[in-house]
Amino acid sequence: MKKLILMIVVAAAFAFGQTDNNGKQARKSQAQLLTRTEIDDLLKNPDQILIVDVRRPDEVSSIGGFPVYLSVQIGDLEKYLAFIPKDRTIITLSNHAARGGRAADILTRAGFKVAGAAGAQTYEAEGGKLTRIVPPPPKASAKKE
Repeated sequence: MKKLILMIVVAAAFAFGQTDNNGKQARKSQAQLLTRTEIDDLLKNPDQILIVDVRRPDEVSSIGGFPVYLSVQIGDLEKYLAFIPKDRTIITLSNHAARGGRAADILTRAGFKVAGAAGAQTYEAEGGKLTRIVPPPPKASAKKE
């Protein structure tokens, strides 16, 4: 009986490990995972590249990112496809490239030219330099007299 319970627990843990946060089956992205060297080479032509950062604003401010990027969270990406220029090669960015990979797949299916996905933390771990973004202090509310 103990073996059966143990097998069920292990099977359940494995099954839940194969799903995303919404309970859907997780799948690998078809996007190329870009290295720091590949990203740096693409950034040598900034007028031809667009970085689409699909992280939350708090992740960008706490982890850092690239000085120029388009911020669209992964859940909103399909709503804003019309606002993304098609004349540039796109790098999708998340913390470790998982969401970036999903974003790259969405953009590729929509006809965009996507170089690949990248992780900001992976890029930094490989020696790349991220820009730290310091949010402005909250505005003091005006006192009425």
